[in-house]
Amino acid sequence: MTRVFSGIKPTGPVQLGNLLGALRHWVSDQDEAETIFCVVDLHALTVPQDPTELRSRTLELAQLLLAIGIDPNRSTLFVQSHVPEHTELSWILECTAAFGELRRMTQFKDKSTDAEFVSAGLFTYPALMAADILLYDTDRVPVGDDQRQHLELARDLAIRFNHRYGDTFVVPEPSIPKVGARVMDLQHPTRKMSKSDESPQGTILVLEDLASVAKKIKRAVTDTDTEVRFDMEAKPGVSNLLSILSACTGEAPEVIATRYSRYGDLKADCAEAVVETLRPIQDRYATYTADPTGTAAILALGAERARATATGVLARVRQNLGLLPAG
Repeated sequence: MTRVFSGIKPTGPVQLGNLLGALRHWVSDQDEAETIFCVVDLHALTVPQDPTELRSRTLELAQLLLAIGIDPNRSTLFVQSHVPEHTELSWILECTAAFGELRRMTQFKDKSTDAEFVSAGLFTYPALMAADILLYDTDRVPVGDDQRQHLELARDLAIRFNHRYGDTFVVPEPSIPKVGARVMDLQHPTRKMSKSDESPQGTILVLEDLASVAKKIKRAVTDTDTEVRFDMEAKPGVSNLLSILSACTGEAPEVIATRYSRYGDLKADCAEAVVETLRPIQDRYATYTADPTGTAAILALGAERARATATGVLARVRQNLGLLPAG
């Protein structure tokens, strides 16, 4: 059975673009693959964190993943730092990667420019991301455009290691999300919806008050004419609403567009669809937050399952690399 791995950082509230572009595909992947999902808390450490907030966000993100539909009976759900094999393999892959490869990573360039403090971890974290993937003999990784370069590095490192030390790693393939992969900002529809606080009126949070959600959609930017059609270049605002409604209903945006002659009606139906998509998630999330001990037990079992695979893969790495066995 195909094995799928995905990870998400606990660095901010989950927004609608995360849900429709990635997390709902995680849920559907459970029906057709062996799925491994990880809250990658170690990746958050590339920039300074408040310890109390990081601990709280990690637990809350795991609870939200459960509320969205990640089933611990069908998937392995765990916290990255609970499986120490990630950091050991990361070091080995840092020693496999070239300095120039890491220096060319676009995200490092973007995040380090004009920053007061640039940690060494920010430079090397693509090796940790590669370790996350390769540690589980992963066949397929759902990946957006912003992470494609990192997955290519993981593939290159796996191929290089296999060439040097013999067949060790499965070389993963990328999986590009389908409909809803790019949810745009409601006020600036030419840029992606983001977790950041730069555009609070353009961003919908999964756990946001539902009345606020509906209000934001009804105030979304459209354009000056009245024609409703799906055209991301010429009509980005209207097309974004159609894309969101499409992701919520499963109907093609081009088909949806034929039913509307007024922006107000489109906004009202889009708002209703998003609210009804978020409502059951928020209800289930409340049940998990009421039982943090239960969530901790789920994560402990997930880490145990993850380690059952990770220790075997790392033993293969150590053997092929020539490290002396302990004991």
